[in-house]
Amino acid sequence: MPEWLGLLRSLVIYWRPGRQRRLRQFYQPLVCPGDLVFDIGAHLGDRTLAFATLGARVVALEPQPQLFSWLNHLVGRHAKVTVRTEAVGRAVGTAQLAISRRTPTVSTLAKAWRQQIPETNPSFRHVRWDRVVDVPVTTLDALIDTYGLPNFCKIDVEGYEAEVLAGLSRQIPRMSLEFVSGSLDIAVNCIRRLNELGPYEFNAVPGEQRYFVFDRWITSNHLLEWLGAGAKSISSGDLYAQLAQQPH
Repeated sequence: MPEWLGLLRSLVIYWRPGRQRRLRQFYQPLVCPGDLVFDIGAHLGDRTLAFATLGARVVALEPQPQLFSWLNHLVGRHAKVTVRTEAVGRAVGTAQLAISRRTPTVSTLAKAWRQQIPETNPSFRHVRWDRVVDVPVTTLDALIDTYGLPNFCKIDVEGYEAEVLAGLSRQIPRMSLEFVSGSLDIAVNCIRRLNELGPYEFNAVPGEQRYFVFDRWITSNHLLEWLGAGAKSISSGDLYAQLAQQPH
């Protein structure tokens, strides 16, 4: 498939009418005017724009070369947005990014995840990673040194979430991390890493929905039990974490 068709698919999905309004409604209790937000794996910047429209300063990172050009075009001129072309991992350097031209949303630095996930999650059976590029890598700690501690950090990096958290040594008040059925061990490792950093409590959102699975924030043990039981067979979604002393 030509690369532009995958890009067009992402534009249709993530910039369809009404999506921005729904994103702002969901994130409004989590992101306040004046907050600093890191958007790790910004893709085409739909969440970046929602955060900025809510009044946050946003640092958005997207390592895919073609997507970065569109990210810069779509949101890079916003006064509250800074765009960067790095990936994020456990150490500063370079890494190989495997790109799926048909489905650029699942491009990844996680080689083992890429090899495993088509066998463990049916929705990935037809994904092909058909291009590899070298990309620069930074860390969350390095970003904090440059911009300050964010109030919220969104991480969506297709199986590389634990590697991103390995490059963090400070408590970020609120975070979100993608989870995917068939690789829930990565989510478990992320929860354990956050437990090492501070007293976090958790919730989850299924797929691209705009509601929490649990009617209250839960402990890490409760969330680990939920993940261990298969996360209600949810194919993918996002885990949300906040320091326990944060207002709900």
